[in-house]
Amino acid sequence: MRTIISTKGQLVLPAELRQQDGVAPGQEFEIERLGPGVYRLARAEAPANAGLVDWLLACPEKGWFVPVPSESTADLQDPGIEEPVD
Repeated sequence: MRTIISTKGQLVLPAELRQQDGVAPGQEFEIERLGPGVYRLARAEAPANAGLVDWLLACPEKGWFVPVPSESTADLQDPGIEEPVD
């Protein structure tokens, strides 16, 4: 099967291959140069904790795990510290 390298150096994995192997957007791949003009492309293994949050949220026993909204530490202020006055 043939594909084309874009002007940005991007390689398109044909839809037929993506469907056969369940390749989704955002998945990482490793590429290795075996020799002049010869490359090996392999899907990188998912991190050990991939899908952990979804698995925990699917737990039938509710209340043990709840997602915590993300906050920036820049939004937090120690009530004992006063803001400088200009």
